[in-house]
Amino acid sequence: MVTQAIELVSDAFIDELRDVIGDRVSTAAAVREHHGSGEDYFTPMPPDAVCFAHSTEEVSALIKVCSYHGVPVIPYGTGTSLEGHVVAVQGGVCIDVSEMDAILEINAEDLDCRVQAGVRRKQLNESLRDTGLFFPIDPGADASLGGMTATRASGTNAVRYGTMRENVLGLTVVMADGRIIKTGGRARKSAAGYDLTRLFVGSEGTLGIITEVQLRLYGIPESMSAAVCQFETLGGAVDTVILTIQSGVPVARIELLDTWQMDACIQYSNLKGFEKKHTLFFEFHGSPASVEEQAELVRSISDEYGGGGFQWTSNTEERNKLWQARHDAYYAAMALVPGKRGIATDACVPISKLAECIEETRIDIEKTDLIAPIVGHVGDGNFHLVLIIDPEDPHDMSRAKGLIERLNMRAIAMGGTCTGEHGIGLGKIDFLVAEHGEAVSLMRSIKQAFDPANIMNPGKMLRM
Repeated sequence: MVTQAIELVSDAFIDELRDVIGDRVSTAAAVREHHGSGEDYFTPMPPDAVCFAHSTEEVSALIKVCSYHGVPVIPYGTGTSLEGHVVAVQGGVCIDVSEMDAILEINAEDLDCRVQAGVRRKQLNESLRDTGLFFPIDPGADASLGGMTATRASGTNAVRYGTMRENVLGLTVVMADGRIIKTGGRARKSAAGYDLTRLFVGSEGTLGIITEVQLRLYGIPESMSAAVCQFETLGGAVDTVILTIQSGVPVARIELLDTWQMDACIQYSNLKGFEKKHTLFFEFHGSPASVEEQAELVRSISDEYGGGGFQWTSNTEERNKLWQARHDAYYAAMALVPGKRGIATDACVPISKLAECIEETRIDIEKTDLIAPIVGHVGDGNFHLVLIIDPEDPHDMSRAKGLIERLNMRAIAMGGTCTGEHGIGLGKIDFLVAEHGEAVSLMRSIKQAFDPANIMNPGKMLRM
């Protein structure tokens, strides 16, 4: 069911938008509905119009029109967000930057590049292939780099390479009044003024629209290998992760799949030779000798905690198949119960609390009597649930929301966070308050200073 957004715009207003970008303004129902939801469970709410921008200057001109009339602005990249970030809760204009997909410069010697916000991560890495460089942040979805910046995305490689926060050097941002500002730069460090770059990274479109991103790049490792190890107990798998990190093994990825998720992936991705057990996927980067050394050290650690069938490979095809199965985990989980939907949620805790948090969550899932596979980037304490429900069933939704609430509060109580990478959006506004308390009032002050009319993605992250 599509909920009609609050109608704020007139034909004269639409004409003003068309004066800026011509026929790249659409009020067609199908286009608006497509832009009224992400990959989440929130009721779709379409904007009143969708504008397909091609440049920073066009975004600026569009926002000036919206600012003059007090019309909300919702940025849109690829629509892969999971917490209602693109839902037009107050109607308004969606500015779609997906056609801003130019790679503006690649500075191979300095290991950085500048891209427009609509460039997708796979597109960037394809363009970088001949330079011997790559961009490592991999949230699974082929998301836009502007959207990944706005939600402070991370993913499977975060344990080695960090998140978007560590890998964005500078930004071009259009503010709520249409001003164009540039933050940061290409230097690897700076002590000049407030760090506005970090303020916009993770701001979810509530402070301005990111139109260009300066990114840190890395050399493609000489050798990469993937490994798989299966465990009888969830605790054994998690303890292996903890000791691997504490031992200083420079592992590139560590992913946990519980028995439910592994069973789903075996069926969905045709992973032959594996059992329905708690499973760890590893990836190692480095020289051939160091990769082998890392794998053998992790094998010895997993042996201590009951790991079995440890196998590793440097074969590119086998490694890609394994990680594709991991990236398809959400769809594999939904395939367990055809006809139902998946609600993906996440939490992140200190590594020392990871085993306790996951074990308590597993018990909570069993008591709730829901199918909710656990999968996660456990190398940095971040894990996810995919709750399989019927969104039209109030009992299902009630149980799911209760489980999500307990997970978030459990993580916060353990010194963690209600979201390691999905962001706040609509779904976690109350948990942000629980996590940060009085600091949220300062966040509101920042929002009011940057966007006094509250037109930038209103209703997300903060209740104003």
